[in-house]
Order: sequence, then structure tokens, then C-alpha cells
Amino acid sequence: MDGPDIAVVGAGIVGLAVARELARRDLHRRVVVLERESQVAAHQTSHNSGVAHAGIYYPPGSLKARLCVEGMRELSEFCAARGLAYERCGKLIVALDRAELPALAELKRRGAANGVPGLRRVDAEELRAIEPHAAGIAALHSPATAIVDFAAVARALADDLRAAGGEIVTGAAVEGVGAQRPPGPAGASPAGRRIVLRHSRGELAARFAVFCAGATSDRLAVLAGAAPDPRIVPFRGAYLKLVARRSSLVRGLIYPVPDPRLPFLGVHLTRHIGGDVLIGPTALLAPTSARRLLETLSWPGTWRLARRWWRTGVTELHHRLSPAALTRAAARYVPELGPGDTEPAWAGVRAQAVARDGRLVDDFVFSHTERALHVRNAPSPAATAALAIARDVADEAERAL
Repeated sequence: MDGPDIAVVGAGIVGLAVARELARRDLHRRVVVLERESQVAAHQTSHNSGVAHAGIYYPPGSLKARLCVEGMRELSEFCAARGLAYERCGKLIVALDRAELPALAELKRRGAANGVPGLRRVDAEELRAIEPHAAGIAALHSPATAIVDFAAVARALADDLRAAGGEIVTGAAVEGVGAQRPPGPAGASPAGRRIVLRHSRGELAARFAVFCAGATSDRLAVLAGAAPDPRIVPFRGAYLKLVARRSSLVRGLIYPVPDPRLPFLGVHLTRHIGGDVLIGPTALLAPTSARRLLETLSWPGTWRLARRWWRTGVTELHHRLSPAALTRAAARYVPELGPGDTEPAWAGVRAQAVARDGRLVDDFVFSHTERALHVRNAPSPAATAALAIARDVADEAERAL
């Protein structure tokens, strides 16, 4: 069975960046991407706030910290080279009262340790000079934080991949993973071994596979022989947007001081590259199919998570059911906002790994099975970090080939 050197499963921004990196390193290497949808960037890549994160939140030394800072720099350079919109509109993380100041100081410490450029604390007067309609007693200002169209970036990565000789096969949902071994005596050289991916359009055998499958990354990893922990639990995030006549209330990005125990950043106001100002997102458990619902409910971590965070879940449900409540949450930071100032926008699903003990996995997670590497958890800032993730993943894949 003739097949590619490397198969990449998933044509979101991370999968495309990985495939592009592998193809460009060796123009004789055949790289094929399998994507279940009819187009690239159909899910998380095109359904997010469009923020290129600077690396403030993440514990120093974590993969998120290193890859976000490196990836943001590379993303900026990539957009400049391709003529893609990339706007450094800046970000404020706002403290509303003195009780939030220690957490703000910790974020400043993390950002400085991670090498975030230009990060500084501002007082209430400086805050309002940056965002005239914002409230708060202090804030962190990150002038390097930017907005970008990640779907456009993904399409440009796909173009680069094809130019390097790579191939993207759409409508090819991977349904099975197996192994093909060369004929001969048991224990023969592994050089001829291949991983077999059975998909909805046929079958593909590759020397190595990289799985960047988002919401299905856990299921495919288990099919390939990996442990079930962590499990992907989908969270649905819905947004409102400011009506056009009120969009001038927000110049850039206004974020709350987040709960450090959660990998979500709270209700924030973000200017989108297209000009809209988004409010959100909500964060509710939202299985996307009957099978995913069963998998979610059967995972012990789901119930432990629910017991630990049920009060937060009630708040999120209120925000989801009541646009007025979500608007009021945003109005804590922009007090001029009123009930008639927002309208529904869109929603997306975030693939979030949950450990068996109910812990929300906060860092990127990678694992290996025979002839495969799995991106098991790649939530925000994975889009920002995609080019840096791709470099690390390509290094790992080449060592395993």
C-alpha cells in the first residue's frame, strides 16, 4: 500500500501549521492532511475571538508560556509577509476593586517572566486614557496584544503546504487506526511499518501520523492505543456583539482579572478584525453529538468537575439564557452599556481536556503511540502559538520517523 511519509489528521490552524512545517523542511517528503469537514478551519480556528495573545496568563516554564510568546512573534511576521490583517490594538486586564490587585500583580509577574513586551501596570487615569469608557481602579496594559483573522491565516498556511507539495483531503473523517507491518519474519526491521488510517473516503497508510483533531483528539488517541486520560469535554462559547452605533465604546480589548483556578478568561470585550466588538464568551458543557454526550457523561472527571464548579456553571447558564445578564456582566467594565446595545453574534465549541480527577487541564498536552504523535489538548492560545507548536511537533515527528 503506497502512501505518504506523514499524515496529519485535522486541518485546523494547528494541523495545517504542523503539515506546512513538515513539508517545507523536506520537499521530498510527502505530507497529506485528512480533514473531516468540506473545508479547512471549519471549527475552533474560525470560531474564536480572534485575539493574538501575548503570553500574560501562563505559568512561567509551561509549554503555553513558551510557545505563545514565540508563536505570537512568528504569527506577526507571517501576517506581514502574506499581507494579512494583524492589528496591535492592545489589551487591558482591569481590576475593579482592591481585592483583585494581588491577582493583577501576579499576572504582571508572570507576563514579565514570560517575556511579554511592553507590559505595564496603569492607574485609573491612564486606564481611561487608553479606553475612555472603561471603569476600574487599575489595569495591566499589553500594547503587543493583537487581533487577527485566524481563518485567513489557516488558509494561507494551506496554500503554503500545497506549494511545498503537500495535499489536503477534505471530507475524510478518520474512523479507525491500525498498523501495517511488512511481510517477513516476526521482529523484522520496523523501517517498513506504517500506521493505517481508515477514513470516510478510503484508507491511507503512512510512515507516521500526527493527530491535531481538536474535539475528537481523545477518541482517536485511544483508537491508536493511548490511555483515555485526559478526555476532551466540549465547552460551547456564545458571543454577543455591540450594535454598530455603540461599537465606539471599546477601542481595543478589555478583559477582567481571571479566576486563576480556571483556564477560561471570563466575560470580556474584544474588538474583532472585521470591526465588530464581541462580548463573551459563555462557557457551558456542550457535547456535539449523542456519542459525545455519552462519552462526556461516562467520564468520571465530568462529574467531579461539575461538583467542584457548579456555582460557576449556574452563572454561565444564566449568561447563556439571558443576553441581558451577559450584557450586565460586560457593563461592569464599560458602564455605559445598556440592554439595547447588544445583539446575538455567534458561538463556537472549545475542545477542553478534563482529567479523570475533574481537573481542567491548563497546558498543552502531547502524547505518543506507535508511529504517531497526538496533540491531546490545544486550547487557547493554540491559534496564537500554532507556528511555534508546529516547530516542536515537527521536531518530535522527525525524531520518531
